[in-house]
Amino acid sequence: MHTNNLSNQKTINSIVDTPSQSQGRLTVVGAGPGDIELITLKAIKTLENADVVLYDALVNEELLDYAKNAELIFVGKRKGCYAYQQKQINELIVSRAKSAGHVVRLKGGDPFVFGRGSEEMEYAASHGLEVGMVPGISSSLSVPAYQNIPVTKRGSSESFWVITGTTKEHKLSVDVALAAKSSATVVILMGMSKLPQIVELFKGEGKADMPIAIIQNGTRDNEKVGVATIATIVDVVEKEKLSNPAIIIIGEVVKHREALVEAKNQYSQQNSKLSEVE
Repeated sequence: MHTNNLSNQKTINSIVDTPSQSQGRLTVVGAGPGDIELITLKAIKTLENADVVLYDALVNEELLDYAKNAELIFVGKRKGCYAYQQKQINELIVSRAKSAGHVVRLKGGDPFVFGRGSEEMEYAASHGLEVGMVPGISSSLSVPAYQNIPVTKRGSSESFWVITGTTKEHKLSVDVALAAKSSATVVILMGMSKLPQIVELFKGEGKADMPIAIIQNGTRDNEKVGVATIATIVDVVEKEKLSNPAIIIIGEVVKHREALVEAKNQYSQQNSKLSEVE
């Protein structure tokens, strides 16, 4: 059984690495959180071998330069308007793969973390396409990290939740209420429209003073950050004009960002005093 699993994985990897002579193929690729250097070598190689690239709004368009010989089609959502509905994207994947060859579906972050990558792969496979997947660096971990916020830290957090803020029914996920009861770090994606509800849930658990950070356009040049407590975050969001795309991080680990700054300042002050003595 173990040998078969390894064989299956090698087959999937070969789809990414070598051209196909079948009915066409789809490779779902993670583009990372936004910084163009936060993409894997395998993802770059796959883009270079693409005949068609379907990309989302959260993808840094500079990455498209790697797909020099490919047709580029934007299929994302901008200003609340969809270029294509999901059903149309699925059909486009199949039609372009069968007419052009290798379709790369380029998605922000990691395609298997609220990216619908698995759904598109299933649809493609059911229509005779070979399928492959190249993981990406998930924004749920890397965006907080860029702001020196770990999702776990000894003595502060032993685990973390990554939750979608808005379900397919456009409601707040019930998992947020469960997470609010825990001591874990809570990372919420696509949750800005539900921020008042999220705040009330944490207040209801007696966590009005819990640290919270909101990071908009994480890892990009136009990144914006708001740090506050559950009780004050709504005012901070209004003051800093924070909006989507943004990630919400709730937990004691948020304090690490400030602690690191303080440690650096203390070192600088001590160094300065030593220099004066000398």
